[in-house]
Amino acid sequence: MLESQGTPPETSAVAELLALFDLEPQSNDVFAGTSPQGAPDRLYGGQPLGQSLIAAAHTIDNEDDSEDARPPHSLHAYFLRWGSNQLPIFYEVERLRDGRSFSARRVVAKQADKPIFVCTLSFHRPEVGYDHQTEMPKMAGPEGLPSFAELRAHEPGDDHPMRGIEMRPVAGRAYFSDGADAPPHLWMRSLGNVPDDPILHQAIIAYMSDSTLLSESLRPHDLNWHDPRVQTASLDHALWFHRGARIDDWLLYIQDSPSAANGRGFCRGSLYARDGAQVASVAQEGLVRKVEAS
Repeated sequence: MLESQGTPPETSAVAELLALFDLEPQSNDVFAGTSPQGAPDRLYGGQPLGQSLIAAAHTIDNEDDSEDARPPHSLHAYFLRWGSNQLPIFYEVERLRDGRSFSARRVVAKQADKPIFVCTLSFHRPEVGYDHQTEMPKMAGPEGLPSFAELRAHEPGDDHPMRGIEMRPVAGRAYFSDGADAPPHLWMRSLGNVPDDPILHQAIIAYMSDSTLLSESLRPHDLNWHDPRVQTASLDHALWFHRGARIDDWLLYIQDSPSAANGRGFCRGSLYARDGAQVASVAQEGLVRKVEAS
């Protein structure tokens, strides 16, 4: 999306972000998605995560006045092939089940008639139940922290593929240092207001949940995702929504990597709202392959 004359960059970035989730219905539960203009050829993994959620939600009765409205509560996905920003993406939704409380959907994302991504999602009618959570860690708030973009502005090749999202590392510039000493935690939010559609907020949370997680499996080895000695790629991704949240208010992303072995790194994440509510949990395994020097 081109920035119009006089439009603040933040407004343009948020408009570009929202456009990603405005899928075009095709036929028989098939939806077409677009990619950001000017993005690198390699598709950012968070894009099919968020777009698949929107595609599946289009097949669920979630009208505001419906007593049976069912927001998504979990998704489990596999990245099958490298995706390209230069090709359209088509999301084919299969209606697996509609029960009394839960609905299940399977979404296959295709480019050039080949599946690049598959995702199973579950939707649940909210109900009253037990409630507990892990307490949010105490750390500095986002106010006064430099943004990801500010910290990396003068370092070529570090443009993050996400659009319309602001990230502020709690550790500041130390976040980018090789080694395990710097806390790997981030404050995140959209660069502007997002419409009052809870599922849209969940889709954008899914979109941003793939942003930095795999990097944590490299930190203990004095590496980062730009290091030529390693090849990285997301392999699978799981996300659980516990409580409602707004993406246009700050969320704290707590991350760690308990294991790496056999060329794969396993990472976990927890997302907290400013009031301390744990809104989502994330798990991911990715390729962290050693690249031999030529």
